[in-house]
Amino acid sequence: MKLPKTSFLDLAILASVATGLAYLAHRVAVGMGYDWDWAIIPQYFIRFDDETQSYVPNLLLNGLLTTIRLSVWSTLLATILGLVMGLSRLSRGLFHRLMGWSYVESVRNLPPLVLVFIIYYFLSEQLLPTLHISNAMDAAPGWVREMVTILFAKPQALPAFLSAVFTLALYEGAYITEIIRAGIQSVEKGQWEAAYALGLSSRQRMQHVILPQAMRRILPPLGGQFISTIKDSAIVSIISIQELTFQGMELMSATYLTFEVWITVFLLYLSLTLTCSLAVNRLEKRMAGPDH
Repeated sequence: MKLPKTSFLDLAILASVATGLAYLAHRVAVGMGYDWDWAIIPQYFIRFDDETQSYVPNLLLNGLLTTIRLSVWSTLLATILGLVMGLSRLSRGLFHRLMGWSYVESVRNLPPLVLVFIIYYFLSEQLLPTLHISNAMDAAPGWVREMVTILFAKPQALPAFLSAVFTLALYEGAYITEIIRAGIQSVEKGQWEAAYALGLSSRQRMQHVILPQAMRRILPPLGGQFISTIKDSAIVSIISIQELTFQGMELMSATYLTFEVWITVFLLYLSLTLTCSLAVNRLEKRMAGPDH
């Protein structure tokens, strides 16, 4: 892998950015009289638990793990929803096309904060209590509760976590719907005609011919949508989901270390999104073939 060439202009821009950041830090410390205290931040990643006599995740690490869980489960659910709605938008039936179009247009033109409140208060207050999730968790064996905690959230926080997952999935699913629709429509017309000539049914044509080819074009933007889900997950902090942004606000209010906390949160989000971006770029190159 060849390293990119670095010009004098690149070095000048980097030097300017570094100088600007240094000046900003100086103005905060001197002009505002801010007392920097980075030494206190590491303890909010891992702490020693006297009860279990072991090290356990603290606020910031718990928030980071919750953000990852939210993003993964929301993207999985949104992909399923997007596939169904994407196929509906391409259906010959008027009802299915209207259903897909109504879903995409209503969600994409609705402020996400409004969607959070609608889903949260309907799902948490009306639907989830009828499923008796809290009672089931109370009666579940210890290993089940531990597994739920690892994969989702603590049993007492599970209803709110599921509401957040459904909200994000509904919101991101509208964009994934368009990604899947565009990917399917990008398959050359000759492939559709060849599948039809083979005597395949509509389902067989889609399953065995069209979708496998469309997936090569769908996966890279789908990876990009996962990155958007990581960033959009911060919106559910408004309903007290203890993800990274919520934990940052809690920690800031307790320590008054405004800059240290939010710079740390910024770096954590950046590390997540940059890692995913590199993975998506690698995926795009692999799927583009050896000539690219």
